[in-house]
Amino acid sequence: MLSRVADHIYWMNRYIERAENYARFMDVNFNLSLDLQPDEAAQWKPLVVTTGDWPIYERLHKTVDKGKVIHFLGFDAKNGNSIHNCIINARENARAIRPEITKEVWEQINYLYYFVKEGTEKKRWERNDPRNYFIEIKKGCQMLYGIFDSTISKSEGWHFGKIGQLMERADKTSRVLDVKYHMLLPESAKIGSPFDLIQWSALLKSVSAYDMYRKKYGKLTALGICEFLIFDKHFPRSILNCLIGVDRSLMAIADQEKPYRSKVEKHLGLLRAQLEYSDINEVFELGIHEFLDAIQSKLNDVSESLFKTYFSVAESYTSPTPLITKNYQ
Repeated sequence: MLSRVADHIYWMNRYIERAENYARFMDVNFNLSLDLQPDEAAQWKPLVVTTGDWPIYERLHKTVDKGKVIHFLGFDAKNGNSIHNCIINARENARAIRPEITKEVWEQINYLYYFVKEGTEKKRWERNDPRNYFIEIKKGCQMLYGIFDSTISKSEGWHFGKIGQLMERADKTSRVLDVKYHMLLPESAKIGSPFDLIQWSALLKSVSAYDMYRKKYGKLTALGICEFLIFDKHFPRSILNCLIGVDRSLMAIADQEKPYRSKVEKHLGLLRAQLEYSDINEVFELGIHEFLDAIQSKLNDVSESLFKTYFSVAESYTSPTPLITKNYQ
C-alpha cells in the first residue's frame, strides 16, 4: 500500500473518532449542566481543557460560557479540532482515496459532511437545547464505524484505519480522566460527595462506560473508575484495550519476515507492557495526573514513530493540529 493512501485512511478514521468524542462530551456536559449550579466557567472550561484546545480558545475568547464553548468545539472554523473541521477533514481524506473505500463508506461520510454544513449555516449552537444535533453526529459516526468494518476488506487499509481510531480514542480517554483529577474537583472536602458522584457518573457516560462499569464494579469509586478506564482489557474505550487493538493491527501490517520489530511497535510494546504490569494502587501512590501525563507523552511518541515508519513521504496537507500541551491555568 502507498504511504499516501495509508496516511489518508489513518487520518480519516482519527478525525471521525475525534468528532464523535467531541459530540459525546458536549451531549453529556449539557445534561450535567442542567443538574448543577449555574457556574458556566466551572462547568464548560474543563470540557475545552479535556480536548486539548484551551490555548486556542483563550486566543479567541476572553470569557467562558456555554454558548461560546458549544460553538467553539462544535462549529468554529477557526478551531482546527472542532466537529465542523473534523468532518470536513475526514471527507477530504476520504475523497483523496475514493477508489480505496466503498460506496457505502463514502455516502455516510458525505451525509455527515452535509449535516454538519447545514448545522453551521443554521447556527444550531444558538438553540436552547442543541443535544439532538450532537446525538445525530454521534450516531452518524458510529454508523460509519459499522459500515467501515462490514464493507472494507480486513487488509492493510482497514488496519491503518483501525489504528487511527484507537490512537485517538486512547488519547481522549486519558485526557478526560486527567482533567477530572487535575481540575474538576480541586476541593478535597467534596470528594465522595453527591457533587463528586455526579461528576464521576458524567465522566463514565462521556465515554459510554457507565453501564459496563456498574455491571463490573457496582459502586462508583475513583479507584474503580480509573482502573476500569485505564486497565480493563475488555472495555472498548479503556486505554489498555485500545493499545492491544493497535498492537494487533501493527502486527498484521508489519513484515513478518523481519527478525525485529519497528520503532513504532517497540514504543507501543513498552507502553502496553507498562499498563499490563501496573497496579491501580501504585498509580494512585505515584499520582494519577503524573501517570496519565506520561501516558499521553508516550502516545505522542507512538504517533510520531508511526508517521516516520509508514507516512513520512505522504502528503501532509490534511494533517491535524498537533496535540496541544495541557494548560490548566
